[in-house]
Amino acid sequence: MSSHLEVSTPSGRDLVPLSGQRVTLGKASSNAVALDHDETVSRLHAVFENLGFAWSVRDLGSRNGTYLNGERITAERVLRSGDEVRVGRSRVIFWEVRDGGDGRLDEETVAAAPIEAPPRLTRREHDVLVVLCRPLVSDDPFPEPASVRRMAGELFVTEAAVKQHLQNLYDKFAVPAEGDRRVRLANEALRRGAVTLAQLRAT
Repeated sequence: MSSHLEVSTPSGRDLVPLSGQRVTLGKASSNAVALDHDETVSRLHAVFENLGFAWSVRDLGSRNGTYLNGERITAERVLRSGDEVRVGRSRVIFWEVRDGGDGRLDEETVAAAPIEAPPRLTRREHDVLVVLCRPLVSDDPFPEPASVRRMAGELFVTEAAVKQHLQNLYDKFAVPAEGDRRVRLANEALRRGAVTLAQLRAT
């Protein structure tokens, strides 16, 4: 799956592939996405960052702010396909493109499905999710969710207790039985906002 930005400009729209670790956006020509036509955009306005499992957007102290789907953001936010990012008067859409299974990318972009609210969690279940997801924001180039042993060690509980909490979370997030359920659970928790990047980066 690849990702790109659809940038609206006075002359139409530009498609900007997302690659590497960081893609900056602003009025200065040195940005990967230069919006020199929009005087309401700061020189270095926002940054898109590759988290390994997803892309995020973060405002860089701009004068007029950065908006995600109409809401001004004050912290880093994980993106999903179809999200609209507004900086100044400029509009940028984040898209992910499906892999057709034969190595070619479908031209059709992934439709943006409405995000469900996270289920009601106990405090301990939330703690388990935070520890589970925390490795995903590390500097590891191939991050994996925390193992049961690691979660038990960080939470000072038994592995059996962690497994029981995970089972409850699989049920609450409707994680299918097949595949790596911890990876699916971590992705769902982040997608639905059950844990935030600020919580994952807190020491």
